[in-house]
Amino acid sequence: MNMPMIAEDRLMCESEWGHTEFESKALRNLLGCYPTGVAIVTTRTADGRDVGLTINSFASLSLDPPLVLWSLVNHSPNLDVFRDCTHFTINILAKDHQELALRFANPRITNKFEDVAMHITPEGIPALHGAIATLVCENHKQDHIGDHLLMIGHVRRIGSENGKPLIFHSGSFTALHDAQLAQETL
Repeated sequence: MNMPMIAEDRLMCESEWGHTEFESKALRNLLGCYPTGVAIVTTRTADGRDVGLTINSFASLSLDPPLVLWSLVNHSPNLDVFRDCTHFTINILAKDHQELALRFANPRITNKFEDVAMHITPEGIPALHGAIATLVCENHKQDHIGDHLLMIGHVRRIGSENGKPLIFHSGSFTALHDAQLAQETL
């Protein structure tokens, strides 16, 4: 049973609360408590090779101008490709796209786009068919922060389809469940 937070919870002495020394695995597990959507970011190299990978580090940054962000670990073999690309797409996956997410997360699969339904945006970037939302972004700015490259995209084109998102939580894929809210009678 979840207990509601009450004012007395704030009375706990700061020195008694939380751990100040922890390993990265403990932090990773803790961050896994926060459910995230799952997306595949794609681009095309100057020589015409399509590149894509699964991310869950995606967030809205600004509506005016329309900016989004995501991050890529510094040791990724695709770091230079995304750092230097002019555009990329963020394809937000539907709840039935778990296999696709795993495919684009697997570094052993050399041609992740083989037999994957996609179309090419006017900017020349692959976009995945069936994504519930697609954002075509101009590569606006990057910054190395910690062990990741933070990518900021200026959204230039959007598209969407009906569907429910694929969710990642506590190391597993899941989906949103319909909930009926009880209405109180006054």
